[in-house]
Amino acid sequence: MNKKSPTVGIGVIILKGKRVLIGKRKKVKLGKNTWGFPGGHLEHKESFEDAARREVFEETGIKIRNIKFASATNDLYRKEDKHYITIYMTCDYLSGKVENKEKEKCAGWKWILWEDLPTPLFFPIQNLLKQNFNPF
Repeated sequence: MNKKSPTVGIGVIILKGKRVLIGKRKKVKLGKNTWGFPGGHLEHKESFEDAARREVFEETGIKIRNIKFASATNDLYRKEDKHYITIYMTCDYLSGKVENKEKEKCAGWKWILWEDLPTPLFFPIQNLLKQNFNPF
C-alpha cells in the first residue's frame, strides 16, 4: 500500500478590475509551458492567507489584500506519480509593479480577462474550471 500523502499547493487568483494575473511556467517539475497563477507549496504551520501573500510577493513583487478561500482541486498526476491538493485563494491587487522575480520558473506575467485565459492551462486550473469556477 502506498503511504505517501498528497502535497498541498496554493494557487492565487489576483483580481485587478476585470483582469487576473497569469504567467507562463518554464523550468518547473510539473506543468512546463502551461499557464498558471502565482502560487506554490503550503509551508508547515502556514495559513492559506499567509501562503498566498508570501508566494505572490516572492514571484511577482506585488502586495495583495482581501485574501479569501475560493475552491480546492484534487490533482492526480498519474504519469508523474504525484498527487496534489490545490487550495485556490482569490484576492485583490493592492500595490506594486508586477515583476518576474523567478525568471528561471516563469517566462513572465500578464493581466488578462478571465474569459480570455490562454492555453494550455496548468492541470490544476483545468480541474478548477471543471467546477464552473469564476472569481467574478
